Parts: sequence; structure tokens; C-alpha cells
Amino acid sequence: MTTLRAFTCDDLFRFNNINLDPLTETYGIPFYLQYLAHWPEYFIVAEAPGGELMGYSATALTICMFAVMGKAEGSVAREEWHGHVTALSVAPEFRRLGLAAKLMELLEEISEKKGGFFVDLFVRVSNQVAVNMYKQLGYSVYRTVLEYYSASSGEPDEDAYDMRKALSRDTERKSIIPLPHPVRPEDIE
Repeated sequence: MTTLRAFTCDDLFRFNNINLDPLTETYGIPFYLQYLAHWPEYFIVAEAPGGELMGYSATALTICMFAVMGKAEGSVAREEWHGHVTALSVAPEFRRLGLAAKLMELLEEISEKKGGFFVDLFVRVSNQVAVNMYKQLGYSVYRTVLEYYSASSGEPDEDAYDMRKALSRDTERKSIIPLPHPVRPEDIE
């Protein structure tokens, strides 16, 4: 049985099988620790049943299958208080089992409890598998953010979709009305 639990500092040394995926944004340890300190309820990990080896380690560990990392941000007065998905990643061997959908559901529930108007996330325009998954989960493209993702080796930067899902507090669904034009990263609050 899969176990969902809070992410711990020890997990920073156990999630390379997830974090080394080319489409997963990776961050430095201080970044993860900041999220763990400020928004622990939004930092969730799942584990497969115990006893499996992780990588080439000689130690028997429970393999970390996937993780979701998010935060609450925005302004209540402007109806912009929301949950933000910073990272969602599933280890390749555990994809297409509905695990990402379950983690997104948990993050949405937390955002509802915190009084959010919506949940948002950024995804590479080229990552059509993820874009389609988020659409199936009820997210829609709110805006395109030009050159949001930095490219490597001289390639051009990549655009992102800012995708959103309205929560129950946004009764008029104003938070998901698409913007008619793209924005630049510096225009994002």
C-alpha cells in the first residue's frame, strides 16, 4: 500500500529518482528547506511498500515514488489568495497510476481549507503530457508566460502556461478567466 506523508529533511537525500527527470525543475537544498519551514502542509511525499532498494545503495530503503511541493500566496483583498504548485513529480516507474492526480487533489484540499480562491501552476508549453493531465484534472490555461523557463546550451528560453483551477471560494470563477495576451516573467506578481 502506498503511504502519503509529510516530507522530511531526510527525504532530501532520497528523492533523486524523482528529481533527476529532465522535465522536473530542480532546486538547491536551501530552497527545499524554505518550503519545508514555511509551508510544510504543502510538501507531501508518497512511499511504496518498504524493503525496496533505492538506486545503487546497499541499504534497503523504502523508495520515494513521488512528491508535490507547493505554497499559499497572494492577496485576499484582491481575491488572489491561492495555492501554488511549485513542483509535482512522479518517478518514471510509477507514472500512469493516478498518483499525480491524488497529490494534486490533496494540495487542492489544503488550499480549500486555507480559503484559497484557486490553485495555479506553471508548466512548460512543450510538456503536452503534463498539460493534458492538468486539463483532465480541471485546470485551464490562464495565460502564457514568455521565456519563463531558462534553456541550456544556447537554446532559446521556453514559454510556460500558467494553469489554474478555481476553488469553491471563487463562486464567479473570475480567477480562471484567460488573459488575452501573453506576459513576461517580470510581469507576474
